Amino acid sequence: MLLPREESELVLTLHGALMQYVNDQLKVVDIPDSGAPYAALAPGQRRLVVKAFLSRLDLIDEFMAANPATLSQDKLDIVSGWRHLVSGRFIALRQLRKHMILLRCNEAPMAYGVLGLTDPMESVIAQPLPAMIETVLLPFRGRIVYDGIIAGYDVMFGPGARSQFEEDFRAAKANNRLLTVLPEAPGGGPHGDHSPKPKPVRKPPSRFPEVRQVLTQLGSMTDAFCQAHLNEEYAVLCRLLAEKLAAKRPSPLLRGKLETWACGIIRTIGWVNFLGDRSQSPHLNLHVVDRAFGVAESTGQGKAKAIRQLLKIHHFDHRWIRPSQWESNPMIWLLQDSSGFMMDIRKQPLELQRAAFKQGLIPFVPADRQAAAVQTAMTPER
Repeated sequence: MLLPREESELVLTLHGALMQYVNDQLKVVDIPDSGAPYAALAPGQRRLVVKAFLSRLDLIDEFMAANPATLSQDKLDIVSGWRHLVSGRFIALRQLRKHMILLRCNEAPMAYGVLGLTDPMESVIAQPLPAMIETVLLPFRGRIVYDGIIAGYDVMFGPGARSQFEEDFRAAKANNRLLTVLPEAPGGGPHGDHSPKPKPVRKPPSRFPEVRQVLTQLGSMTDAFCQAHLNEEYAVLCRLLAEKLAAKRPSPLLRGKLETWACGIIRTIGWVNFLGDRSQSPHLNLHVVDRAFGVAESTGQGKAKAIRQLLKIHHFDHRWIRPSQWESNPMIWLLQDSSGFMMDIRKQPLELQRAAFKQGLIPFVPADRQAAAVQTAMTPER
């Protein structure tokens, strides 16, 4: 579904005026003396301006105070609401009659119903759905639109991944996380409100022997399941995830049933690795995990969601992807450069690869591994 033409033009006009002001202040793109407006810039240049704006949302207030485009108060109010924007990577799941469904990539299931502007979003994306995109969502008169720029990724999803996206969408709806208006809550938004935070209450230190005991029991439970249904890679990742949870202070593992935690841990690792995809080996329906531990499906989903939120785990998170899949998974290696463009770090200079590895963005340095492989191949056998 599209906004009416007049409203679509208004969104693009207001956004263009704001981005023009951003570029005038930050000098992101060098515009010749002829004074080409933001809307006339090449798509790559517009993306650079938007990228700079996302790190300087305070410029909205300066724009409203200066009002360089002499906008009326109602139009300034629209721009003011854009401080509640949502930016990042999304999965464009499907086009419904009312809006396009976008799933947030890097957090617990969250879906947005987004309206197109001058053209349907499906035609702008120009890829079979589901598709991974990057864009900026904006509130507009009780609806959600986008800023007119969509960057796509040349990534195809198998049946298992598509099933997982559908499950995430159902979970978002069931938990009232399908949004058709921004901000997410009155007086707040994706960036939260600015009310004073209550002072934390000091709690007694965790009883470490009990945490270790729980960790040992959990490890035995997840090991047994992985040996019966999965493989050693899954077993190792499940143990690492349990250790991360045990290291929290206080550890959440001290609350709740061990069976539920074991189920949630295996579900989380399976979710990251698209365990339900039949093209994967091994593959397994996540509901099997629930049944194995005697846990209700909603309980298993809820515990996995809580783990993902607590540890900020997302799809294509190399920390929790099986090492055997690192080299064959292109999403692990896609990083943003300083200009906001996506790049394959494997094709970048060695110093950039090492810097990315040092920051924990990639699992290893591809160039170093290639050099070691070449050296091994050249070394004669004794």
